[in-house]
Amino acid sequence: MRGIGPYDRKETPMIASMMMYLRPETEAAYARYWALIRAGLSQRGIDAPENLSNDLPPFVVWRDPGLVLSQTCGMPYRMLLKNDVTLVGTPDFGVEGCPPGYYRSVLIVRQDDPRGSLTDYSEARFAYNETGSQSGYAAPYAHCLPSGFWFENRVQSRGHRLSARMVAEGEADIASLDAVTWRDIERYDDFAKNLRVLDLTEPTPGLPYIAGPDADGEAIFAAVSDAIAGLSPTDRQVLGLRDLVRIPARDYLSVTSPPPGA
Repeated sequence: MRGIGPYDRKETPMIASMMMYLRPETEAAYARYWALIRAGLSQRGIDAPENLSNDLPPFVVWRDPGLVLSQTCGMPYRMLLKNDVTLVGTPDFGVEGCPPGYYRSVLIVRQDDPRGSLTDYSEARFAYNETGSQSGYAAPYAHCLPSGFWFENRVQSRGHRLSARMVAEGEADIASLDAVTWRDIERYDDFAKNLRVLDLTEPTPGLPYIAGPDADGEAIFAAVSDAIAGLSPTDRQVLGLRDLVRIPARDYLSVTSPPPGA
């Protein structure tokens, strides 16, 4: 029987990404954050790629068998990924009014729009990033239900920042944004001055870190926790990171999703 030589083994290529809150102003800080995570993983005997694959489509990364670490959204996790990935932990971005690791959506409208309540916008044009987004679609859907409506006039933007810009430029009337993304828009985008927050949704578990199905979740959690603690004050402020927390999978799975076709 022939032994297995070095050229007979096929190793699964490694992949990692940090694309969810990436923008030009945060890219360098995320690269340094990843370097700290990678060093912590190496100390624990876990190999990781040197470079992040932030340009690949999210599901290409999330479903890759060589996934070392990435960040997903709560809705894709509970609807499509829960049985195929390891839930590592949830970064705490210190969102005001939310428990650690939780976040919420902000419903934004134009600054000069006189309408004052959510129901005033029931027939307005609603911009959303993706139907598979917790903060951009599922959260506002649940938020509107008690008021007896859901936006019939909808337009897809394919990005929270794009949704906000559509509202600012009059291409839409209202949008629902991830509160962390909105914080960065207020910080970096000039068009934010043309927008205001109309309403806030209830907090839900934030965007979790995930790894491949056979990953050592505890070791990765420790490496990421150490990396957050090791961030410089400047990078910590740029990223808005405070800590890594444990939110059980059941808390993600208990969040309501819009029914098919909604």
